[in-house]
Amino acid sequence: MWKQAWCVACITFDHSLRVVEEDVILDIQLLSQLTTRVRLYGADCNQSALVLEAIKQTKVDMKVYLGNYVIATDNGDAYKRQRDVLKDAISTYGPDNIEGITVGNEFMLNYLLANNGGSTPDSEVGNAGAQILISNIQDTRSMLSGLNLQKTIPVGTSDAGSFFNTKVLEAVDYGMSNIHPYFANKSITDAAQWTHTFFQETNVGPANALSNHPKMYIAETGWPTKSSDAGNANNGASDASESNLQTFIDTFVCDSNKNNIDYFYFEMFDEKWKDNQFGGVEGWWGLFDEDRKLKAITIPSC
Repeated sequence: MWKQAWCVACITFDHSLRVVEEDVILDIQLLSQLTTRVRLYGADCNQSALVLEAIKQTKVDMKVYLGNYVIATDNGDAYKRQRDVLKDAISTYGPDNIEGITVGNEFMLNYLLANNGGSTPDSEVGNAGAQILISNIQDTRSMLSGLNLQKTIPVGTSDAGSFFNTKVLEAVDYGMSNIHPYFANKSITDAAQWTHTFFQETNVGPANALSNHPKMYIAETGWPTKSSDAGNANNGASDASESNLQTFIDTFVCDSNKNNIDYFYFEMFDEKWKDNQFGGVEGWWGLFDEDRKLKAITIPSC
């Protein structure tokens, strides 16, 4: 169990590989001052090897949950491409700094939305999507078995908090739940407690009722600091602001640590590509801005 963990996503650079490596080393050095755990969302951009190499070079105390971002409509191409990259990275760097492989991020949410499946992951449509994901999970286990690491590296999945399919949870060692009080239109005063309650009731309780008892984590939670348009600057209850980010980390972090709630904080840096693609608050969840400058906040000491 760790006290704090922050999310890192795949970032592409229009520079040489050497510059990318130097950037990742800087990120890992900064992350290591706040956490000993980080999760990746996929394996493209060579991010698995880059992160493991940065840990090797800096010798920091850092463990990684590797990721494979699965796409339901490409006949498995993205999954297979990333599986092979993950296999190479694991073969090169070994398992010592790898805590797990997360197959899929919000796969069930996206599958249901794309197939008019509503919001019920255990429906007929949801179970059809689940079979795609379960096949990839089983294939990942086979890949690890070929490396004699099937008992060393756990395999899990990540999804929106309300979209875990039971059959998928029965097939994994762990589940990671994305829970955002801002998008649930909660006020900042209620946000941390709502997140904890939602997680326990919607994720931990149902997982504990399964025979395999998959370990559940909060995979994403946080609070945005601004919006690129006025319409999304308030969720109907509270503003996207640095002062509210401070309130959220003050009320969420230490209480989570005290109650042994395992979580990854979302996120370390602002991401301009998300703002360019989606607008609104999407690009502005970082504790640091995109230039690695800490925002006008104080990291809580628990």
